[in-house]
Amino acid sequence: MLTKSIEIKLPGGLEARPVAELVQIASRYDSTVHIEAQSKKVNAKSIMGMMTLSLNSGEAVTVIADGSDEADAVAGMESFLLGETTV
Repeated sequence: MLTKSIEIKLPGGLEARPVAELVQIASRYDSTVHIEAQSKKVNAKSIMGMMTLSLNSGEAVTVIADGSDEADAVAGMESFLLGETTV
C-alpha cells in the first residue's frame, strides 16, 4: 500500500468536471484507490463519493493506493491533482 499527501493545484478545485476526470484516471488502474480528506475516506473510482468531498484548490488530500500498479496509480492521481495532466 502506498500513500501520498498532495496539495490540489487545480484552479477551480474539484468541481463536477475535474471530479469526473479524476474518477476516469483512478479507474485506469487495477489497484484500489482512495482519497482521504477532511476526515473522510472515499473510493476514488466513485463519482458520487468524490463529489461528497467538495475539495478546493490549495487543500491537501491523501491518495491511498493498494495493488499491483499502486505506484502508477499514485503517480497518475498526483499528476492530475497538480494540474500537470488531463484525461
